Amino acid sequence: MILGRRSEINALAALLDAAATGDGSALVLRGEAGIGKSTLLADAHARAADRGLRVLETAGVQAEVHIPYAGLHRLLRASPDLAGAAGGILGSPDTLPFRAATALLDVLTGLGTPVLITVEDLQWLDDASWESLAFAARRLTAERAAMLLTARDGRDVSRRLAGAGLPEVRLEPLDAGAAAELLRRVAPELAPSVADQVLEAAQGNPLGIVELGEAAARSGPSVLLPNRVPLSERLERTFAGLVAELPPVTRSLLLVAALDDGDELDEIVRACRLVEPRTVRHEDIDPAIATRLVHMDEQMRVRFRHPLLRSALSQSVTLVQRRRVHAALARILADNPERCLWHRAAAANGPDEELARELADTAIRAGRRQAAGIAMTAFEQAARLSEDPAARGTRLLAAVDMASEQGDDVANSRLLGEIRPHELTPADRAAYDFLLEMLHGNRWSGSDRLITLAASIEALAAAGDTGRAAHLLDMVALRTYFSEPDPAVVARLVAAIDQVMAVSDDPLLLAQLALIAPISRGAECRRRFRELRVASRTDPYTTYQLGLGAATVGDLPMAVEFDAASVIGLRAQGRLGVLYRAQIVYASHAVYLGDVRTATPLLPESEAFAVRNGHRNWVPTAWTTAGAAAALRGDLAEAEERAAATEAVLMQLGRNPLLAGVRQIRGFAALAAGRPAEAFAELRRVYDPADDASHLGTGLYFVGHLAEAAAGCGATAALGRIVQDLIPVAEQSGHAALRVGLGYAQAVLADSAEAWEKAVAEDLTGWSFEQARRQHAYGTWLRRRRRPAESRPLLRAAAATFDALGATAWADRSRAELRASGESLRKPAEATTGLTPQETQIARLAAEGLSNQEISERLFLSPRTVTTHLSRIYPKLGIRSRTELARVLKST
Repeated sequence: MILGRRSEINALAALLDAAATGDGSALVLRGEAGIGKSTLLADAHARAADRGLRVLETAGVQAEVHIPYAGLHRLLRASPDLAGAAGGILGSPDTLPFRAATALLDVLTGLGTPVLITVEDLQWLDDASWESLAFAARRLTAERAAMLLTARDGRDVSRRLAGAGLPEVRLEPLDAGAAAELLRRVAPELAPSVADQVLEAAQGNPLGIVELGEAAARSGPSVLLPNRVPLSERLERTFAGLVAELPPVTRSLLLVAALDDGDELDEIVRACRLVEPRTVRHEDIDPAIATRLVHMDEQMRVRFRHPLLRSALSQSVTLVQRRRVHAALARILADNPERCLWHRAAAANGPDEELARELADTAIRAGRRQAAGIAMTAFEQAARLSEDPAARGTRLLAAVDMASEQGDDVANSRLLGEIRPHELTPADRAAYDFLLEMLHGNRWSGSDRLITLAASIEALAAAGDTGRAAHLLDMVALRTYFSEPDPAVVARLVAAIDQVMAVSDDPLLLAQLALIAPISRGAECRRRFRELRVASRTDPYTTYQLGLGAATVGDLPMAVEFDAASVIGLRAQGRLGVLYRAQIVYASHAVYLGDVRTATPLLPESEAFAVRNGHRNWVPTAWTTAGAAAALRGDLAEAEERAAATEAVLMQLGRNPLLAGVRQIRGFAALAAGRPAEAFAELRRVYDPADDASHLGTGLYFVGHLAEAAAGCGATAALGRIVQDLIPVAEQSGHAALRVGLGYAQAVLADSAEAWEKAVAEDLTGWSFEQARRQHAYGTWLRRRRRPAESRPLLRAAAATFDALGATAWADRSRAELRASGESLRKPAEATTGLTPQETQIARLAAEGLSNQEISERLFLSPRTVTTHLSRIYPKLGIRSRTELARVLKST
């Protein structure tokens, strides 16, 4: 019987019962070392067996933390019938985590029986296994499977769990009654005074009560001193004392096992024979088994009784001894280069440039497969072994990049703190200073650092180092766009890009040129973007950047083509660290086009990813996009909530161009609410260089909204002045969005039949919202001049377009004008009302003709989960087939 854990046991029972009925989910048991996580895990195993659930188990091992998929491999290889699945899922360390996760979900579906997956000590899982298992855990809904994980408290665990979004149960110390009862059971003969000392020392920690109680019973109360040593350290000392009583060869075997990244007894024995002068036999492990320090399964795999045993064994020997063991493991793992490399690194006595290069190559490969944690550690190890100080700095900066991909600000700070700035190359020093601001800066420095970066890029380009020059340009291009720096800085950056482009045809450089010089080089970039769109030979990351570049020069219809292609490609590659950014960008471009229906489904997943992983620079962008979409569809409460949240974050930074997004939300919302004067006051601030929210680049996208607000409140004189300032910009840059907005604004200013006829007749292919805005405005102009028959076709068309785009507030206004003209137009029913965001996504993909398998690959779900969702969607929509689904969604 487990003492003091009734609520936790009930939570586990509910988890298992739900899984048995096809309502799968995951749960994390979290707490300090020895708090009882393993005991509850064992209890869950027994309860799962009683309910007919099959149990698959794995555990994180500290020595394996750098080996890709070590944890997932252990999960699958424990069951002979899943050995084939292990090969299929983990055939290569380059397998992407999301592919491993979806393959695992398929395996679970195919088992035909409910499953419990248990993961012990997730803090020591390798990154690839953790990403795969966390990904799968979030997608167990509708599966007959549950996942139970345990985690020891710690900063790294907090970061991992914050990014995973999994439910947690925190295990607290036992209360006084349960603690006393547990001690009475394990050490009934203790004197009351000694028992009180044990309970005081253990502080309700069950493992502490058991181990310290047994130790006090054996050796007296002296083992409880000194009383100021943390509990985990005292437990380590206790375990070290138990190990010290074992035969010398057994102790050597345990040390090798503690430092090994595997758990096979044969491997441990072979390595031990290289460091132990005595004869080493397999049966020498038996004394450790007899004392319950380890246990061994039928596959001869060694498992430690508690993770602190590993720590105790490692700390009980010298650094030289640990290096000897790692060297022995490296020798016997010579046919496994990945594992061997890590042991070689751990065995190194000092700098070793050849080994550092191998680790850097491993890091690069890990980065390509999105295993940023492994890449970070490998770069860090490579830096430690670097002989050249400048190479050391370069590798630490690369480790910082990988930490940033994970949203790990703690690792960022630590790694940046290890860099010696005076040893860096000029280019690395510029990048270092820039990264310091990105991590620690509490003010927006705008273009201040771009001067130094421009000089570094020029130097790299002049030296022919185009790869590093392009990397630095990629780092600063978006900052340059938002900073709108001095023309001299832009000129220097453009000159550097031209130098690189003279010897490289990398299309990524074109995207960087567009971001850095959208006005002076915008027309040229737009022409070349069209050529690339036709050729369509770019990789998904470059395609994402081309979408950014096309939007920056105003060609939003072309941008969303690039955006859509990049999102599909990045999903297929499993590059989640870029995918979420691409989705936010895609949504923002769709919002500028007034296409709420495209933008809305893109945001929940990408926003959640940005928040979970602590990517603070992208969260406000997601919020402003979501707020503007809410305003367009008339959800004013959400719009203001998003605006306020974004403003609260950005105002701490002082002047910040992202504040233009706040003005955008509030301006759109005021227009939707019929308050044009307020809308104009909000939006015009974006065009005022003296305003903290000023950002001309952002303002170029919503000149039409500014003009609409001015027309509604009579602010045409102020509008006229802004228009006059923008006409030269449009002429120089060819900015398509600006030209479309100016076309509408000039019609507002002229306010004549001829001007409106010209505005409505313009070819606005790809600009549906702007076409509808002009139709609405001209229809309203005609109706108010007592020409209702002429106004109705325009208003009818405008309402239909706004409805199709999901711009409900604008559609409602067109319907109101139509009613005033003497014709009623009923608001169309919204077919997806009542569906969850994920159900809406699945329904739209199914309606487009994608199969369940294709949908599962697109959304990283198992085909069974897609089938289950569709079985819920059909009754909600009152339909029975995909054909009906396509018809219903098309009608709305």
